Amino acid sequence: MKKKRMRILKIFYITVLVIVVSLIVNITIDRFEQKTNSFNDLEIIHTSGNNSINQFQDLKKFQNPDFTIAAEKTINSVVHVKNTALNKSSNSLWDLFYGNSQQKRTIGTGSGVIVSSDGYIITNYHVIDNASSIEVTTNDNKSFSAELIGYDENSDIAILKIDDNIKFPYIIFADSDQTKIGEWVLAVGNPFNLTSTVTAGIISAKSRDLSDFDSKNQSFIQTDAAVNSGNSGGALVNIDGDLIGINTAIQSNNAGFIGYSFAVPSNIARKIFEDILEFGDVQRGLLGVTGQSLNSENAKELGITKTEGFYINETDPEMGAHLAGMRNGDIILQIDDVQITKFSDLSGYLNSKRPGDNLSVTIDREGKIMDLNVSLKVSTYVQFYGMQLKNSNKKYLENLNIENGLTVVVNRNSTLYRMGIRPGYVLTEINEKIIGSTTDLRSFEKENIYQISFIDLDGNKERLIFD
Repeated sequence: MKKKRMRILKIFYITVLVIVVSLIVNITIDRFEQKTNSFNDLEIIHTSGNNSINQFQDLKKFQNPDFTIAAEKTINSVVHVKNTALNKSSNSLWDLFYGNSQQKRTIGTGSGVIVSSDGYIITNYHVIDNASSIEVTTNDNKSFSAELIGYDENSDIAILKIDDNIKFPYIIFADSDQTKIGEWVLAVGNPFNLTSTVTAGIISAKSRDLSDFDSKNQSFIQTDAAVNSGNSGGALVNIDGDLIGINTAIQSNNAGFIGYSFAVPSNIARKIFEDILEFGDVQRGLLGVTGQSLNSENAKELGITKTEGFYINETDPEMGAHLAGMRNGDIILQIDDVQITKFSDLSGYLNSKRPGDNLSVTIDREGKIMDLNVSLKVSTYVQFYGMQLKNSNKKYLENLNIENGLTVVVNRNSTLYRMGIRPGYVLTEINEKIIGSTTDLRSFEKENIYQISFIDLDGNKERLIFD
């Protein structure tokens, strides 16, 4: 009887234990499902909201990015571009001596991005430079003869047009100012003539200035997505498949990818595209200031504490900055919603604007923060050989005892800077030809420059000779 009672108690205790364990498991599962539902609710709130910068961002998108959607949206809108050029060549010294030259055909290749259903394409200027004919091949192996609509050599952007009785797939523009460092991106192009190639990476930096490597002033998006020869002119897109840049350059010692590639921001490319279609050329709007980016070294020389921003050395009395109240010694901290920490931040944002645009500019004047409304004016400056030049004021020339020349407004050419060329110098001759106005520079765009003459601030002539 006692053994029977013990067996019953044992069965009872086991039953109770099983019930308790079951309750604990059920409670845990319920709580897990509640947390999962709560997390999903947060995702739904985020995706249905208008604010793209939200503390409840879609974590799955960043932890496990899915590139397939972006690839599918873009791969058929990126084309192969073939540039055929005819160059004169001589087979011997006698041919060269007697002027007997032959036409030699050379072929270059790159990529392009279809940005409208009627066949407009954005590519790099260097992809189609000196082309006698341009052929575009789409991802479905259809080839078209392309027309060069226009280009901007300074930003390395060119616009092509192909015609057919079909609607082409195209990539829509995104706002490149809203991109963030660390954001996932895809590079789509045709490296080494391998069509329809997609590589992935992140944005490594923004407003990257390559003036130390190239005399043209730029403000690039830097990425570690693999970009090689042939990718030039291709698309840099975000994870949604929208265009944030035109792949343009790599930084490498062997012309191969080593982790650094650069793209013209889509806001700049789009503005050039729209300007060329509407006006036939690029409309540049300027603040009308000259100056320098701040760092600890020049801040100490200037006797100020700020080490970020754009320090104004001079304002043009006829331009928008001066008319709005900006003066020498002011520091530009922000334009609209864009923080200005260096010159490429400033130039990159202004390159996406036009004459007549009104900007909200935040400045620091001796520690006092001020907001000014500035209207951009039509640029009277030209870009040449890494310098920004303007027609010289007659009185300014008389003070230097000269009759002609262009005044240097900004010098971004590191070679000329090392030779001592500074703002205020006057360019008077190129290749021993007199320069009287900015229009005289057009004849030197394709010419090899071996000599430039300047007049310095004291009226002395400096002749620079290049090998």
